[in-house]
Amino acid sequence: MNPRRVPPRSPGSPPLAQQRQLFLELMNNGVPNTEACLRVGINRRTGNRWRHGRTVVTSVGSVIVYPPIVAPRSDTGHFLTRGERELIADGIVAGDTVRAIAERLERSPSTISREIRRNSDEQGRYLPFGAHRQALGRRTRTRPGKLATNVELRATVQARLDTRWSPKQIAEHLGIDYPDHSHMRVSHETIYQALYAKNGTDLHRSPARVLRTGRLRRKGRRRADQRSSRFVEPMVMITERSTEAADRAVAGHWEGDLLMGEKNRSAIATIVERTTRFTILVHLPGGHTAEEVSSAVIDAMATLPPGLRRSLTWDQGSEMSCHADVTAATGTPIYFCDPGSPWQRPTNENTNGLLRQYFPKGTNLRIHDAHQLQAVAAELNSRPREVLGWKTPTQLLEQLKASHANVPALR
Repeated sequence: MNPRRVPPRSPGSPPLAQQRQLFLELMNNGVPNTEACLRVGINRRTGNRWRHGRTVVTSVGSVIVYPPIVAPRSDTGHFLTRGERELIADGIVAGDTVRAIAERLERSPSTISREIRRNSDEQGRYLPFGAHRQALGRRTRTRPGKLATNVELRATVQARLDTRWSPKQIAEHLGIDYPDHSHMRVSHETIYQALYAKNGTDLHRSPARVLRTGRLRRKGRRRADQRSSRFVEPMVMITERSTEAADRAVAGHWEGDLLMGEKNRSAIATIVERTTRFTILVHLPGGHTAEEVSSAVIDAMATLPPGLRRSLTWDQGSEMSCHADVTAATGTPIYFCDPGSPWQRPTNENTNGLLRQYFPKGTNLRIHDAHQLQAVAAELNSRPREVLGWKTPTQLLEQLKASHANVPALR
């Protein structure tokens, strides 16, 4: 009796192949990761590994890279979208020429021709969904990073991180130390990515220990065209300020800023006139929000004659987001410096340095009341200045007040 013959078992599909494919489609359609994992029936950690890939170092030291199955989507318009590929397929079925399809999609004819040639199947058919999967697969990184494969480079970078060099310093100095060895070069961005990699094994150091910021994760940054202004009303930049303010020929142009206390929890507003160097210290007992700063600045500027309220220059701090209210109440136009350009307010920056003798850094500024601030301002304004021909700011301001008839005196 012949034994019953058992037909050979087919290898079948890879484990979770259907779930992976469904997960890929959900992610490409914009479904959030958590919801996609629930629909597919997988753990969220599994979904994260599928999305981002992972790198595993075996016990013998070899590196295995599992590439991500979801390529990062681009909003730049550089890559063809799945919708565009569907339109390409429709055009082929309709018998349109490559040039006609390209004109409809506002793409180059060579882009459409290359797309059809690269992503058609073995039978020469262009199927949009399969073409989209092939294109995404080619966009994933399928090889380990430079720091993972170059032991000497990794050791050099690690040693300098241990001595608290920044990634930028390391990257720049590698070119000096190894001018003729291209394999010993790495960008600072690659070092950052290796430090912050979730499953990376390139650099065995916590970012909080080796980076000056102490962050455990990278701070997200938006593109310049996606950044929203912190001000509701549009800013008028310093480039539009009159030339009379720049050359200090006419008095009445002021510069302002906040003098910050311990952990930025308290502040004093400082306003300095560019020509006379006269200083006004503004008390902020309740805090330094935009509403509190604008109200206090309005009260301070209202004490000045109208002829001495020609302009006020501030940095782009959020405390001046109500600048339109200040202008409406005092008639003083406000101009804003460029980001990271304190030298555009030189008089105010110098005065703030002088004020640190009275209000040291790291101290609580709320302990100083309005009378103390007035006393400090009076002492500072009574000092003779070499730049003023050894006159005092108070003397010059009094002369300006006398030249303005029918205006209230400075209180």
